[in-house]
Amino acid sequence: MYAIVDIAGHQYKVEAGKEIFVDRLAAKKDESVEFNKVLLVDNEGQVTLGKPYVDGASVKATVTDDQVRADKVLVFKKIRRKGFQKCNGHRQKLSKIRIDAIA
Repeated sequence: MYAIVDIAGHQYKVEAGKEIFVDRLAAKKDESVEFNKVLLVDNEGQVTLGKPYVDGASVKATVTDDQVRADKVLVFKKIRRKGFQKCNGHRQKLSKIRIDAIA
């Protein structure tokens, strides 16, 4: 059984027992969160598609770590023949969640 969930503007495919990284949530470590914006639920081949969300469906999760940082992304800018080059780095803050149940 899996579901497609909208979490903070991004869509994730989730299954019970799996851990995923999402954009930073307001919840603290070991808090439980519930996501109601479920777009699709697949229960052993029986697919339920929402318009835009599935009625009565929710995904329950637990925040396992609330202060994770992603890999560094380097942004390099250069203008040819002008002697200009600039390099900036960025590390996105993430939360690690464990999916408990799809209801």
